[in-house]
Amino acid sequence: MDGFPAEYVDTIVYSDNLAVLRTLPDGCVPLIYIDPPFNTGKTRSLTRLRTTRDPDGDRVGFQGQTYRTLRLGTTRFADVFDDYLAFLEPRLVEARRVLAPNGTLYVHLDPREVHYVKVLLDGIFGRECFLNEIIWAYDFGGRSTRRWPAKHDNILVYVASPRDYVFNVDAIDRIPYMAPGLVGPEKAARGKLPTDTWWATIVPTKARERTGYPTQKPLTILRRIIAASSNPGDLVLDFFAGSGTTGVAARELGRRFLLVDNNPEALQVMARRFAGEAGVRFVGFDPVAGVPTAPSDPAAADDAAGE
Repeated sequence: MDGFPAEYVDTIVYSDNLAVLRTLPDGCVPLIYIDPPFNTGKTRSLTRLRTTRDPDGDRVGFQGQTYRTLRLGTTRFADVFDDYLAFLEPRLVEARRVLAPNGTLYVHLDPREVHYVKVLLDGIFGRECFLNEIIWAYDFGGRSTRRWPAKHDNILVYVASPRDYVFNVDAIDRIPYMAPGLVGPEKAARGKLPTDTWWATIVPTKARERTGYPTQKPLTILRRIIAASSNPGDLVLDFFAGSGTTGVAARELGRRFLLVDNNPEALQVMARRFAGEAGVRFVGFDPVAGVPTAPSDPAAADDAAGE
C-alpha cells in the first residue's frame, strides 16, 4: 500500500465519494470494486420483518400456520439520475487515476446501463484494457409473463495494463462440473474454474449475512473477486459501499479496505456489521449513535464553516 494514506486503511467514510477520490494519490489502489446505483428510476427500499407464530396473527404462512408480523425498519435510497453517465464519468476518471499500475477495476451494473458504461470505460481506460464482462446469474424473485425475466447482473472488468495485472488462478474457488461423468473422477472431485458466467443465489432472506440493505450483494461474489484480483495485504476500495460487503470479504481474505458512501442508512448498516471489529474506524459518522458527524458534501461543510 505504498503511497496510500494510512488514515484511510480499514476505514469507512461518510462523504461524497468524488471528494474522497480526489484526496488519494495516483496509482495507490490495487483493486477497486464498485456497485453504483443502477439508475432504475425508482426509490430502492427494503423493509425488514420478523414473524412469530400467533393464532391471531395477520398472515398465513407455511402449512397454514398463522403468524404475526413485526416491522423492524426500512432502508431506502433514491436510484434516479437525470444524466447517469455525467454522474459516473468523473468518478470513473478518478478511479483510473488512483488504480495501481497492475490494478483491476470491477464495475457492477445491470442491463439498463451496462452498454453505455462500457463505451464510457473504453474511452477512459482504452479498449485494450477491457478484460471481461462477467454475468452474475441468479434465479429468484418475480416472473414476468410479457418478456424473458431479468435474472442477471453485469460486472465489467478493466485493468490498468493489459500486460501486467493480478489474477490468482490458484486462489479462485472451484465449482462442480455440470457433467462430471465426462471428465473422470479426479477432475470431478477437484471441480473446475468458473467461467465468465457465475451462478450464485442472491442473499437469502434468512441468511446470517443479510443486513436489510436493499441492494446487498452476496459475499460469495466479493470473495471470488478479491481472491482473484488482489494479494494478501492489498487494499481494496469500494466507493459505493452500501452494506459494506466488500469490506467484510476483504477482512476475511487478509486484505485492507476503504469504503465510502453518502447514504446515512448505509453507514448505519455498516456500523452494525462491523461492530466490535478491531481496527475499523469511521470518518464523518458516529457508529455508536448511528448519525453523521459531518456533512457528506464537503461544499456543505465549507458553507457551515462560513456561517
